[in-house]
Amino acid sequence: MKLYNIDGCGYCGMVREVLEKLDLEYEKIDVPWPHHMRKEVKEVSGQSHVPVMVDGEVILSDEYEIIDYLKTTYSSKTQN
Repeated sequence: MKLYNIDGCGYCGMVREVLEKLDLEYEKIDVPWPHHMRKEVKEVSGQSHVPVMVDGEVILSDEYEIIDYLKTTYSSKTQN
């Protein structure tokens, strides 16, 4: 799982918080602030906004969709 991220981005922080709460391992890929420098994000998602999460074949680029996906997909798997 990869998260395209900017540490100063509140929306990215919301996603990181859920990832940590669910104790999920992920690769954090920090991207530059200027949108025109986010080539990798654009190639992966078709746009330059973050956060963008890639989980196998699933690519999500909206923080609320990412959070819903994480909770739906992984909440029951992380609880004992």
